[in-house]
Amino acid sequence: MYKKFQNHLTEVLNSIESAGLYKNERIIVSPQNAIIRVADGKEVLNFCANNYLGLSNNSELKSAAMKALETHGFGMSSVRFICGTQDLHKQLESAISNFFGTDDAILYAACFDANGGVFEPLLTEEDAIISDALNHASIIDGVRLCKAHRYRYSNADMEELEKQLQAAQQQRFRLIVTDGVFSMDGNVAPLDKIYELANKYDTMVMVDESHSAGVVGETGRGVTELYDLKGKIEIITGTLGKAFGGAIGGFTTGKKEIIDLLRQRSRPYLFSNSIPPMIAAAGIQMFKMMDESNELQDRLHQNTEYFVSRMKNLGFDIKPTQSAICAVMLYDAKLAQKFASKMLNEGIYVIGFYYPVVPDGQARIRVQLSAAHTKEQIDKCINAFEKVSKELRV
Repeated sequence: MYKKFQNHLTEVLNSIESAGLYKNERIIVSPQNAIIRVADGKEVLNFCANNYLGLSNNSELKSAAMKALETHGFGMSSVRFICGTQDLHKQLESAISNFFGTDDAILYAACFDANGGVFEPLLTEEDAIISDALNHASIIDGVRLCKAHRYRYSNADMEELEKQLQAAQQQRFRLIVTDGVFSMDGNVAPLDKIYELANKYDTMVMVDESHSAGVVGETGRGVTELYDLKGKIEIITGTLGKAFGGAIGGFTTGKKEIIDLLRQRSRPYLFSNSIPPMIAAAGIQMFKMMDESNELQDRLHQNTEYFVSRMKNLGFDIKPTQSAICAVMLYDAKLAQKFASKMLNEGIYVIGFYYPVVPDGQARIRVQLSAAHTKEQIDKCINAFEKVSKELRV
């Protein structure tokens, strides 16, 4: 049987490649940072990492991780409810809930697991989920695992959301689900308006803060801080794998009873190993650092505003953004790959995004700014964009 299946897979892979959609992985041989070294030994500027606060190679986080490696070991070899809970896990959960102003938090191996494990334990076929059309794949997959009725509204379209809420009134409990920052476009969900509609139609709200926590809001508390809704949203999910150090680990934080029930019934939590102690220790140290200073967030905001302003002045088509994600639109998949390849030749590491990661015909270079970038490095990136665009007549 496999011979036939092999031929089928080869045809599918060939069609992906001929359409210009084949994804190749570049090899990095250095720590994640503003400057990285690739497999051929060349050093390049990295403008496509989720390393928003520049903490992926931070000395304080590494020190906390190494200390925990000595005091708490390498791994847990267990799920939380058997023998996989250390003091570090509880301390990190407390730090997360304090940061977001919520009742409690629960840790997962990744935010993909958090989103995959949040809906099914809480909602049944009597209930409804109303989801933004541009929500992350992990939210979409999590919703698929749940028997609740599904409603969808166009990205940040409040008129359509209201219509879907009206249609969902027949269900018992309702939950609006949205990304805080939409990862491909960089726009922020209008959470203030979503919250108003939720109150009007007796509905709960869930926000995925993966790309907004550490980035959006005056002190990086995310969209709930941006819209003065801290502590008012029922469910928040997020990750330690982006602004918060860039390693692994996800979380759900929110109302106490919700977190309590997830501990009892959330399958990715019950059937996956605890995150390693060193990851938990680094996370605790990271939240401590963020409580002490707002320097990194301020620098990130300055870097983003500078990049967007200069790129727009040069005539580049950039999606409206309120985050550190800047989508430079090219619209053609093959062009996006060619553009990214030429940027690498200029010493700038960026990646072309195209279908199925973004809608067909919406190919782009997604630039992500970091607090670790200097003004000189940002200028070099912008100059490379200008040079390559002229070469390719974009």
